[in-house]
Amino acid sequence: MRIWIDLANSPHVPFFRALAAEFEGRGHEVETTAREFAQTVELAEAAGFHPSVIGGHGGAGLSGKARNVAGRAWALARWARGRGFDLAVSHNSYSQVLAARRARVRAVTLMDYEHQPANHLAFRLASRVIVPEAFPAEALRKFGAGREKVRRYHGIKEDVYLADFAPDPRFARQLQEQFGVDTARDVLVVVRPPAREALYHRFENELFGGLLESLSERADVKVILLPRNDAQREALAASHAAGFGRGRLVMPREALDGANLVASADLVVSAGGTMNREAAALGIPAATVYAGAWAAVDEQLVREGRLRRITTREEAEGLAFEKKKAAAPRRATGVREEVAGLILS
Repeated sequence: MRIWIDLANSPHVPFFRALAAEFEGRGHEVETTAREFAQTVELAEAAGFHPSVIGGHGGAGLSGKARNVAGRAWALARWARGRGFDLAVSHNSYSQVLAARRARVRAVTLMDYEHQPANHLAFRLASRVIVPEAFPAEALRKFGAGREKVRRYHGIKEDVYLADFAPDPRFARQLQEQFGVDTARDVLVVVRPPAREALYHRFENELFGGLLESLSERADVKVILLPRNDAQREALAASHAAGFGRGRLVMPREALDGANLVASADLVVSAGGTMNREAAALGIPAATVYAGAWAAVDEQLVREGRLRRITTREEAEGLAFEKKKAAAPRRATGVREEVAGLILS
C-alpha cells in the first residue's frame, strides 16, 4: 500500500518514525506531511522524514483553530490528489481526517486522551479508531466511534517507540558542551510547561510557576525547560530571570532528542502528557502538574507507581527527589507490532 502519515505535532514524530519503519519492513510505501508547529518539522527532518510542510498553528482562539483545521484540510486534500494513497494515518490530525474523506482515502486515527473535545470530528470521520486498552468505552461512544470501527492495543503509545530504546552515550557530552549540564554530578530535571493554547488546556495552571521557582532555588539542580512556543519562552524568561541568571535554568532553542533527554534526567515534570509517559516507559521518575481532566492512561501509570500526581502548591514546592540510582524501563515489547497490525489490517 501507499500510506500517508501526517505529523501535526512534535510527539507524533518518534511515534510514527517507529511505525513507518514497521510499515516499510512489511513492504509498504510511506509519504509524510507535517505542520509547522512546536518544532515538528525540525524533529521530522532530524528523524529522517522528508515531509511536505503544509499549514501551521491556528492560534489560541477557537475560531482561529476552526479556520486553521478547515484551511489545512483543503490544502492537504489538494496535495494528496493524484498521489494514489491507499491509507491515511495520524494521531488525531483533524485536518488529515477531513482531507482523506474529501479524497476518498481510508483514514485511521489513533488517540490516547479521552477529554479532547475535537475527538468528535476525528472519531466520526475516520474509518478506524485505535486507542489504548485503558481508553474508556463511554468516551468512544460519546465522540461517535461505533464499536465496529474501534480497535484497542495493550500498553501506551510511548511503548511503540521506547520499548527497545538504548541511550546514546554521546548525548551526555552534548548536554555538557552546549548547556553546562554534567549528568554525572548534577541533578537534572526536565520540565515541560502547560500547553496553554491547546483546546484541552483552556485554563491557568497555578502549580507550574511555584514548582519552577522551587526547582530553580536548589543549588544542586539543573533544569532544562522546554517551552512550547516563542511566546511562552519569552514569558518564562521574564518571570524566572533569577534562575537563568544563576545558570540553574536552561532553555534550548534547538530541538533536542526527546528520548535521550528524558533518559538523561533524574526527574521529569510536565504539565502535559507525552513527556511524562515517555519517562514512565523509560523508568525515569516522573511527576505531573497537569490541572485538567486526567487521561485514563495516566491514572493507570499512577496506580503502577510510575507517575506522581501533584495537586497542591505545597506538594509542588516541596517535591522530593534525588539523583536517580538506576532506570527501570517498562520494556513493553510487542506493542509496536500490535499497533502496526491494527492500522494495516
